[in-house]
Amino acid sequence: MVGVRVRIGQMNGLKVVIKGAGEMATGIACRLYTANFTNILMLEIGQPLAIRRTVAFSESVYNREIEVEGTKAVLVQDLEDLPRLWEGECIGVMVDPEWKAVQALKPDVVIDAIMAKKNLGTKRDEAALVVGVGPGFVAPDDVHIVVESNRGHNLGKVIYKGSAEAHTGIPGSTMGFTVERVLRAPHGGMVRHVRQIGDIIMKGDIALYVDKTPVV
Repeated sequence: MVGVRVRIGQMNGLKVVIKGAGEMATGIACRLYTANFTNILMLEIGQPLAIRRTVAFSESVYNREIEVEGTKAVLVQDLEDLPRLWEGECIGVMVDPEWKAVQALKPDVVIDAIMAKKNLGTKRDEAALVVGVGPGFVAPDDVHIVVESNRGHNLGKVIYKGSAEAHTGIPGSTMGFTVERVLRAPHGGMVRHVRQIGDIIMKGDIALYVDKTPVV
């Protein structure tokens, strides 16, 4: 890895901080964990905004813990809890919107997987290897590496110089549908679910509520 000089046998001792714990960040964490990078801490906001909640480690903020494809993430309150958690073969999730844990933990790797479509302040001096996922980052200026997140031929491409594809605001095509397949909130508020993932619904059915307003 760029900027990290260690023997292969030492790789599993590296400390990795992932900013964000949504769907994309969870996929990254799971892949790293199965590759024996097990000392992982994920940083989230107090009210995570993940859409696919049942496959996002950010759900541990609400439910204390969650398991995705055999890998468990647990909410931690203090960095002192991490060694015990890592020994118990769990990923740590911490509410830390200001990323204070990065400076305190001094990780070997920082991955910004917030998917904000812009850089919210990640800098390449935060760790020996800093990775930005998706648009908003420029390598090697503010991160060492950029990873393409847009679906298509270049998905997952590692970029050492330059940026990922620009955000278009148009969801990727699924069965020929793009903007039509996205529901948008009618106003701010709390979501109340009335459907489960896998339910079959028809056009015009109520999918959820935002406060008391139905979204069809």
